[in-house]
Amino acid sequence: MTRLRSCPDAETVAQRAAADVRRDLARARRERGVAHLALSGGTTPARTYELLAGEPRELAEVEVWFADERCVAPEDERSNYRLAAATLLERADIPPERVHRMEGELGPDEGARRYAQLLTERLPGADGSAPTPSRPSALPVFDLILLGIGPDGHVASLFPGAATLDAGEEAVCLGVRDSPKPPPERITLSLAVLRAARGCLLLATGPGKADAVSAMLTQRSHHIPASLLRRERLTVIVDDAAAPDGPRP
Repeated sequence: MTRLRSCPDAETVAQRAAADVRRDLARARRERGVAHLALSGGTTPARTYELLAGEPRELAEVEVWFADERCVAPEDERSNYRLAAATLLERADIPPERVHRMEGELGPDEGARRYAQLLTERLPGADGSAPTPSRPSALPVFDLILLGIGPDGHVASLFPGAATLDAGEEAVCLGVRDSPKPPPERITLSLAVLRAARGCLLLATGPGKADAVSAMLTQRSHHIPASLLRRERLTVIVDDAAAPDGPRP
């Protein structure tokens, strides 16, 4: 079952999320010697990144990846990488060799192809093994993926009713050309990779997200991509305004 946690305000959501991220990364380092974390863009995760940057030692032996990216240059103000760099990566002085950005400037097809190749080369599968010539498509497994949710229920750049939701269980990274939100061209992790992660942490704040959160928890539908996440590995942290039942005392 999905773990749902409600907090009184957005700042408390960020604090709770940062604590959960630190805990999960520490567990991964203890068990496997390294932790693989995927970040998302958006205003909701940004404050969590700032809090994580305040304790850079907690990010030792962490490999940083991305759940999705806009097809723009890394210095573009719309870039998810730029947001993460300003709020977390530079503040915590994470070495560049441990940061693996999606190359949005290459376009959706080539950018997705290169990221999928990098993931399958660098990220072990569920059994801890790397891909081999006889099993080149072993699905990479993240220790934690940090996600936001759109008012339409989208996660990463997987949008309602999109063909990318039916990409199959071996798909790793996908190009998007018709995002309903600008810019239209993007790169995203596949639904299969999101579902394969050891944990997903989804954050939602503000009344504009309440309907999406409620829908994702009550039905599984391609019209609500967030509802297709693997529920037993999903934690949702919301503020009272975004809680399915509205504000709580």
